[in-house]
Amino acid sequence: MINTLQIIEKYYPIDTEGHYVLVKHSEDVRAKALEVAAKHPELKLDTEFISEAAMLHDIGIFLCDAPRIFCHGTHQYIEHGYLGADLLKTLGLPLHALVCERHTGVGLSLKTIQAAGLPLPQRDMLPVSLEEQVICYADKFYSKTQLNEAHDVERIRIYLSRFGESEVRKFDEWHVLFG
Repeated sequence: MINTLQIIEKYYPIDTEGHYVLVKHSEDVRAKALEVAAKHPELKLDTEFISEAAMLHDIGIFLCDAPRIFCHGTHQYIEHGYLGADLLKTLGLPLHALVCERHTGVGLSLKTIQAAGLPLPQRDMLPVSLEEQVICYADKFYSKTQLNEAHDVERIRIYLSRFGESEVRKFDEWHVLFG
């Protein structure tokens, strides 16, 4: 088992607002993802991996310009996933890195990245493993700007509809499987 807080503290000093936001959000996502795992033993999910990857899924936000969540980097927020993945790869955590890269929205296809002209690597960034999907699903219930509030399913669906009906359909599929 890896010490996720030790990794987080390398990039987010303790007792800073950025540290608090990241850890609180990540703990909420972890709790929701582990709740899904407990409700669905038939899925045989790797709960140790889920716990670790959920804590690290947003590790790259400090590299982005997102002052509302106390991040003052130079990249656009949409880039935090692959930036966090790059960081975790250097730490020898390639599977955790995949969660970082693939959790934005319900994942991003190469077609979507190209059509929207997003400043992202030109490849599919879609959650593949069940563990990746569970963390991505759990992440939709919590915002980093409204820390003490869980979103309900309808609010998530409305938010995702801004990006297209396929996003809502994917979330709905996950909700049937994991909800």
